[in-house]
Amino acid sequence: QVQLVESGGGLVQAGGSMRLSCAASGRTFSNYAMGWFRQAPGKEREFVAAINWSGSAYIARSVQGRFTISRDNAKNTVYLQMNSLKPEDTAVYYCAAKVGVITQATTKRTDFDSWGQGTQVTVSS
Repeated sequence: QVQLVESGGGLVQAGGSMRLSCAASGRTFSNYAMGWFRQAPGKEREFVAAINWSGSAYIARSVQGRFTISRDNAKNTVYLQMNSLKPEDTAVYYCAAKVGVITQATTKRTDFDSWGQGTQVTVSS
């Protein structure tokens, strides 16, 4: 499995921005689609965004227009740029990797093979 380490979480005011990073190691990065999920207290872990090696990406409707996913294949890193943050975006954000490619139909938690430890994002009102 690929090892994933998230960074960039913290506390931000509503309306602010934050960028999360996820560094991958241990396997060939080009073999993996990468994704971000989040889990708020008492809720299920939910899909946020995912991106293929080619750059094709999928974004959850709840964050469309505010969040952007990107990857730097030379640095084995995937990013989640979060703008116009809301208190309801508060959650632990997890990086995930899936061997192969993702499609609109394969963005479920169970579609991903490897997970990071998560990074807390707190948005204050």
